[in-house]
Amino acid sequence: MGRLFESRCALVGMVHFLPLPGSPGFQGSMAEIEDRAFADARALKEGGAEAILFENMGDLPYLRGRVEPETVAAMAAIARPVVREAGLPAGIQVLAGANREALGVAVAAGLSFMRAEAFAYGHVADEGWLDASAGPLLRARAGLRAEVRVWADIRKKHAAHAVTADLSLAEIAKGTVFCGADALIVTGLATGCPAELDDVRAAREAVPNTPILVGSGVDPDQCAALAPLCDGLIVGTWIKHDGDWRNPVDPARVARLREALRRCT
Repeated sequence: MGRLFESRCALVGMVHFLPLPGSPGFQGSMAEIEDRAFADARALKEGGAEAILFENMGDLPYLRGRVEPETVAAMAAIARPVVREAGLPAGIQVLAGANREALGVAVAAGLSFMRAEAFAYGHVADEGWLDASAGPLLRARAGLRAEVRVWADIRKKHAAHAVTADLSLAEIAKGTVFCGADALIVTGLATGCPAELDDVRAAREAVPNTPILVGSGVDPDQCAALAPLCDGLIVGTWIKHDGDWRNPVDPARVARLREALRRCT
């Protein structure tokens, strides 16, 4: 698989949905959720992001490995018109580990990629044990004839990986690609926490022909170190007003990050 986007290291901006139907925080207004999603996508495009990643971040606490049908329907219904207006490549992640549902949203909304946690190798997350999903997920993708790329997390944030502690990150990267991942995502320990450069470098060296992205804790100061090692940076915290993921996207912050990337690629 070749380069993900035109840039050597692309900026992928997050659109975090407000609490959706089926979650405890849902306020009863789909219009409010849609308005925020449209506004965030416009801000990302204005600031120079090259792709959008939708996520049900507001649906705390998350279910384990699944979501309700109304959540799937809401995500697809919002994502499709937003991405058509934005005119940018877009993907989806459905928390927590609801990878089959994410594939369904991607197909229904016309998205080009999905982010999958617990794609290969099981682990314990906030929600409990998550089984690897590569086998059934890729069979479903084939059955749907879906051209949806799978970006798989390795040693994902907000999780414990003691069960695979006898494997190096490089070995996990190789195993995840062996299972069929189209790209790999390296993260820090939690949302907003930077990834270790040694981890990014290990993944890059282990699978040199597979795109590598960093998926947490990215800010402009890190761009010079990360850009030579990565094909993309997924950013959802620093680009928000005041650097708080709960806030709307700040186009000025997006532009600062895009400019920092431009200077070092």
